[in-house]
Formats: sequence, structure tokens, C-alpha cells
Amino acid sequence: MSRRTVAIVVSTALAVTLVAPPAAGAGSHRPAAPTTLDLPAGFQPEGIAIGKQPYAYFGSRVDGDIYRVNLRTGRGRVISEGPGTQSLGMKVDGRGRLFVAGGSGGDARVIDTRTGAVLASYRLQTVPAFINDVTLTGGAAWYTDSTNPTLFKLPLGRHGALPSAATAVPLTGAIAYATPGPNANGISPTPDGRALIIVQANTGKLFHTTYAGVTTEIDLGGETVGNGDGLWLRGRTLYVVQNRLNQIAKIKLNRAGTRGEVVSRTGDPRFDVPTTIAEYGGRFYLPNARFTTPAEPTTPYTAVAVPIP
Repeated sequence: MSRRTVAIVVSTALAVTLVAPPAAGAGSHRPAAPTTLDLPAGFQPEGIAIGKQPYAYFGSRVDGDIYRVNLRTGRGRVISEGPGTQSLGMKVDGRGRLFVAGGSGGDARVIDTRTGAVLASYRLQTVPAFINDVTLTGGAAWYTDSTNPTLFKLPLGRHGALPSAATAVPLTGAIAYATPGPNANGISPTPDGRALIIVQANTGKLFHTTYAGVTTEIDLGGETVGNGDGLWLRGRTLYVVQNRLNQIAKIKLNRAGTRGEVVSRTGDPRFDVPTTIAEYGGRFYLPNARFTTPAEPTTPYTAVAVPIP
């Protein structure tokens, strides 16, 4: 067991007690799904992914553990112990595989969501790196590196077969990495599915990025999305989590994803530096990373659900 596993088991047992369903005879209606999810103390969440089933997967910045929560009950448990390095951005594919960005570990992993088994591991960088987020599009998994101007591509083969190695795709064109970081952070497809969108967190700029890595700044009419982190695309609407600003920016894009307009920014009193975003049942779910709170083994963490703005 990892050092935190025993504490997580205890924490989970308490959570189960708190969210237990009503006793028989108390009514036939299913209780409303919780809008605040308690995560293990000291977990330090960053990434979230939700597939077709009502389960959310969270990654730990401490040791890379993957924690699964039932969105209907709030109950959760560790399904995969980490390698001792981080688990950041994540996405679930239609085959029940969780693609995980390894942060400062410079790696990526693919995990079976049913068993927690690691199906494949990839060394993406051998120099200091911060593999921050991942998206699935164009027949591949694409990873950002917030330290180095490079994307990493895991091309998926026939029937989704995993590759033996990743391909480095240097970023060229308009994007210029700046210090201090992070630079390229969240990543998503364009509305037409022919390219990628990357947010540069430290400048607040969005970039249209071809699969060959050529970047062009997306015209937002003079607006920026500073502290931009996780991205979520719904049709031609892009949602950008602005972590330390405790808000979600809503952007209407053209089909190609080369121009956009910021139409709203939404906050919530429960936001405490939310980082990434996933959708289920007409709600957005966001983990509170609490970057501005001292991280101790006893520090509490939550994820919150909000209506889609």
C-alpha cells in the first residue's frame, strides 16, 4: 500500500457513512446526486475524467493514485496506486481506458478503469518537464508539456491498439513559451475535429494547433483567459477553467476554432482553485486543487458540481 492508502480507506469508510442511502421505507425516490464530493484528506487532486458511466476519476499530485467516485452516491476508493509521481490531466475513452498525464514525472500512463491495471507506460521526456493535460482526437491521445514547447502523440491503431512509443511534435508558429510558467496547459479538439486548441496559462492566450504542431493565436477580440487550465468543448462552445480566478470562461467559437468570443464568466462560492473539468448528467464537475492552501496530510479536498452555464 502507498503511505496514504490506509488513510484513504478510513476516509472512504467515513464518507460512506455520511452519504449512505435512506433506510427502507423512507421513500422510493433515489436521493439527489451530491453536488459536493469529498475526496481523501491530503489527496491533492488536479485532474478529473468521466466516461459514459456515473464515475469520476481523480488523480493525485502527491503520488499519482487514481481515486474513483460514484457520482450518484459520493462513495469512492483508490482503484490504482500511483508510481510515486503525479497524475494530472486525464481522459477516458470508449474502451474504458484512462489516459493520464504524469506531470513532473515526464511520463504518461494508460489505466484500465475496471481493474486499475496499468496497460501501458510511456516515457515522454528525459529532461525536466511537466506533462500537464491530455485529449483524445484525431485517432490519438495528445499530451501537453508546460515546460517544453512540445506535444506528445500516442497514435492509436486498429481497434484502439496502444502504440509502443509516443511521438514528439514540436510546437511552432505563434506560441512562445514564457517564464514563469506554466505554459501550454489544457488541450481540446477544435469544433470541426481537424486540429487542437491549447491554452497558455501564463499569458491567457488560446492557440489553434494543427496536428503537425503549427500554432496560430485564436482571435478572442482582445480578451484573454489568464490562469487558463482545463478545457471542455461542447459543440462550438469552449469552457476554460481559470483556476486561481475561481471561474469558468464560456467562449463561442467558429467551426474551425480560429476565432471566438468570451460570452460569460461563471464562479461558485465553493470553488477553491478548481483546475480541470468534466461533464456528466447536465453538470460540470471540477476538483478543487487548493493551490493557495498549505498541503498537509490532513488537508481536506473536494470536487464540486455546477450547472452547465
